[in-house]
Formats: sequence, C-alpha cells, structure tokens
Amino acid sequence: MLKVEGLRAGYGAVNILWDIAFHVNDGEIVSILGSNGAGKTTMVRTITGMIRPSAGSVNFNGEELARHNSRYVLDKGIVQVPEGRQLFTEMTVLENLEMGAFNKQTREHFADNLRVVYQWFPKLEERARQAAGTLSGGEQQMVAVARALIGMPKLLILDEPSLGLAPNIVDDILNVASTLVRNDGISVLLVEQDITKALACADRGYVIENGHIALEGTAEELAANEHVKKAYLGI
Repeated sequence: MLKVEGLRAGYGAVNILWDIAFHVNDGEIVSILGSNGAGKTTMVRTITGMIRPSAGSVNFNGEELARHNSRYVLDKGIVQVPEGRQLFTEMTVLENLEMGAFNKQTREHFADNLRVVYQWFPKLEERARQAAGTLSGGEQQMVAVARALIGMPKLLILDEPSLGLAPNIVDDILNVASTLVRNDGISVLLVEQDITKALACADRGYVIENGHIALEGTAEELAANEHVKKAYLGI
C-alpha cells in the first residue's frame, strides 16, 4: 500500500529526515516510534504533501506522491489525524465533522458515515451542536478521529494520539483503529511516543532517532529489543 524509500526532508536549509524507508501493507497497523524531536511529525507532513522532500519516494498503491500537494494526497485516500487535533474550535462538533467530507465522494456518503462515527463515539452525537472548543481534550480527539473517518481513508495516519490524554481515552481510540483494520480493511500508520501502547496494537514498527530509522521489526521483536527497553520503556 504505502512504500517510502530514501526520504529526505526538512525546513529550509535544515534537513530533518535522512533516507527514511518503511512500508505499510494492506490491512495492518504500523507504528513509527520515537521520542519528541526525532522527526516523526516532519515525516508525516512530508508523506501527506505538506512538506516537499528534497529526495526520495512516497509510493501509494503504485502511484508516486512525493511531489504532489496535500489535497492531491488526501484525494488518494491518505487521511491524517494531526498532532494536537487542530479543530475549528469556534465551530460546532457537527460543523467540524462536515469538514471531513472534502470531495464529491465523501459528501455523497456523509450521512451514512456520520451515523457510523456516532456509533463509534456516541458523545459526539450528544454534543453535535456544541462548540468544539468547549469539549474536553479526549472528546476533541474523538472529533479529530471522527472527522478523519468521514474522509473515508484507505490509510489513516494517527499522529501522537496519546498526547495529553487519559490512558482510557487513548485505549478507546486505538481500539477503534484496530477494529477498522480488522473489519474494514483500512490500514493505519500510528506515529507515537508512547511505545507501550503503540506496540500493543501494532503488527510491526519502526524506531526513528535523529531523523534516521534506527530499528524495525514486529511489535514483539521491538518490545523485546534491549535498546528499546532501556531507551523507551525504562526497563
């Protein structure tokens, strides 16, 4: 599905990513793991067309996306839940969800998809007419995830979904992602600092350090890796 090779990118003259390479298969959850400042969000922004890479390839279902803008990438089915949620806080929950229906196909299916996300997150239906900025952090993250699902993703990117949230809320969101992969064939790229939670739901993972892929393996292999234990799990 997604194959990234030799990816280099940064901001102006400052390079952040160095020859990043990884892949995501159909119907699996892949975690990109690493500490704050390792380059994870820069990588996501490059994949989704927000940053143009200086080198490398982003191939999605056989098509090269590395030189296309974010709208083009979105239309191809890569939908992101951004770090920090980035809601329209003065708009209602429903209006934020409507923003997820960004093209003809998603607008045509909006009513059906809205019913589905309300089943996933019943609180959002209760608060549909409430300003998004008045919700709790966990509820705002639900809105961000629901908005992405309204966009009918083929690949869902979750960028730091645990940031600032209670563990039970994070578990609920990751459970939704796992169920979507299992039942609907959506693939998930989970970008996360909380390695314990990320590896608990992932099939495979990659550890990024200082803009490089330092380790890769199955979730079980990474959880058992001595470097991961010492550097990230405190074991």
